[in-house]
Amino acid sequence: MSIVLDQITKRFGTRPVVNHVSLEIADGEFFVLLGPSGSGKSTVLRMIAGLTSMDGGRVLLQGRDVTTLLPQARGTGFVFQNYALFRHMSVADNVEFALRVRKTSAGERRKRRDQLLELVGLAGLGNRMPHQLSGGQQQRVALARALAHNPAVLLLDEPFGALDAKIRTELRRTLKDVQREIGMTTIFVTHDQEEAFELADRLGVMNVGRLLEVGPPSELYQHPQTEFVATFLGTANLLLGECTEQGVQLGPVQFPLSTQGRLGQEAQRVQVLIRPEDIALAPTQAALADPALGRAEVEHTTFVGSYERLRLRVPPLPGVRPLAPQAPFGSDTVLIEASRGQDQARRFPLHPGDTAWIGVHRLHALTHPGLRCLIVGDGSADGQAALAMGGEIARLAHARTTLLGAGSASQGQMQAAKEQIGSGLPRLDTETSAAPPALAVAQAVERQPYDLVVLGTHGHDDEELVEEVLSIGAHHLLVVPPSAPKTAPQRMLICVASGEPAKDDVLFAGRLARHLGASTTLLSVLPPDAQPDVCERVDRFLEAGARTLHVLGVETRAVTLSGAVFDKIMEERAAGNYDILVIGAPLSDAQGRTALGGVVGQIINAAQDYPVLVVRSPFAAIDPLLGANGRIQLHEEIIR
Repeated sequence: MSIVLDQITKRFGTRPVVNHVSLEIADGEFFVLLGPSGSGKSTVLRMIAGLTSMDGGRVLLQGRDVTTLLPQARGTGFVFQNYALFRHMSVADNVEFALRVRKTSAGERRKRRDQLLELVGLAGLGNRMPHQLSGGQQQRVALARALAHNPAVLLLDEPFGALDAKIRTELRRTLKDVQREIGMTTIFVTHDQEEAFELADRLGVMNVGRLLEVGPPSELYQHPQTEFVATFLGTANLLLGECTEQGVQLGPVQFPLSTQGRLGQEAQRVQVLIRPEDIALAPTQAALADPALGRAEVEHTTFVGSYERLRLRVPPLPGVRPLAPQAPFGSDTVLIEASRGQDQARRFPLHPGDTAWIGVHRLHALTHPGLRCLIVGDGSADGQAALAMGGEIARLAHARTTLLGAGSASQGQMQAAKEQIGSGLPRLDTETSAAPPALAVAQAVERQPYDLVVLGTHGHDDEELVEEVLSIGAHHLLVVPPSAPKTAPQRMLICVASGEPAKDDVLFAGRLARHLGASTTLLSVLPPDAQPDVCERVDRFLEAGARTLHVLGVETRAVTLSGAVFDKIMEERAAGNYDILVIGAPLSDAQGRTALGGVVGQIINAAQDYPVLVVRSPFAAIDPLLGANGRIQLHEEIIR
């Protein structure tokens, strides 16, 4: 193999931005690393080149371990997005630079320079200065310079990101031609899916520091194994249905399944992927040649040159939850993305408001990952409530679960807890760590991401521990005091604001409530002097939240109170005899730390005989809730 990455890791502070990535790239392969901004892909490239230090793992280039070598000793060529040309040097001098520092003879430098300028389509422009070239020409110079010293591998970090679409297309073709001609192993980093599909022999998809899937572009597009890859690579219709021995069931509709035959014979929840081009449209069900999903209303159409994109609304399908595209908050319809050629559009024209029958030509089923739960115990008697409640929640949610013994907890205690939880889980593992709870959780979530962490407290001020655990990873946190019941909650009070982050609070709490069979109340607290428009906005949000929970099959009601936020929450909790309280996590500060100031800290410290679920949202909190340090403030119109 030309490039081998062995568990390479990079942390900024306590957070891994590259998390134990392993990868092998063959000689002469054009490999594309794809992912959203902040996924860690550029950091991987810089670690290979030696431009960024590593906190763990090894890098091997053509069989050499270069982990500790300086960048100039690794034999890599690097092309940056911003060209990084020497502005005071001519094109010829830029290309020759790497050869000059290696004391290559003048004759050899000129010969290599001329070969490369011809290869990248810049023959005869060697005397020009960088400012006399277009952006595309400057990037060609940067490519020629990176190839001048015959590197072992070529690394390109979003090299076409600053160029317009036409030039990007031309340079992609040039790059692919050059790479094929010289046969150099290449890693190309991008967030542009079109670039990835056009260039890659194989591609890898990264997210939050992890390499999720690797394979040929067509395979990852048609048969992804994870929800993120399915929705990131192109447009996706992703629905939660059920797979049986006979096929895939989406509500009352059954489809034969031919793309995945290893899901077993028992019925199980699956994520059903339908690409837009696999949607057929017809005026009647009889006119469809494929199984019918239902009758839909056209929401809008978009002309995209050689084809047409459509978004359609399908009435709710019983037992089916749409994952992508997401329906508007509070809506019970299913949105479907479709695409078709202009010849089809001419034969059966559709406009917003028209109706059509939807047929499914092809689908792919992914095993639904379900909930991942980490239950933390420290071996103390106070931690028994967290183990018992966490185990019951995991069983009802059918969650893949890990019991983590932290601090003084022994393997024997964790084994006893495992036996106490018993069977009924798809997977139940035990781990122990001598580290204190926060560090033990950090190590666990670095190895494996979790949706929910269940943490026991000791009945005194555990705010610092809760802050530390919330500052690690992207999980939600269930805080369980020692006097909490050891059974799954049945009455849930969800304290929300009327904003985007609160939608995540409602959705996660609702899904958990559905598993537990719990009823819910949506509560928003306004100041006594709230303006009418604020009150109307909050009422609309709560109504939409209640509809969303009803779609999930959760009994719910909405309540608006006026007064001091903490006091009103506590009054409602006592009056309704709720056995779990749900709040949104505060916004992290610039260092990535979550500080439990204000209402959230008060609620957690006041919880003596009931658990508190702290839900994390990927969205920033809305402005009225934030102070200069990113903490939630007291006495605002709503709480997040």
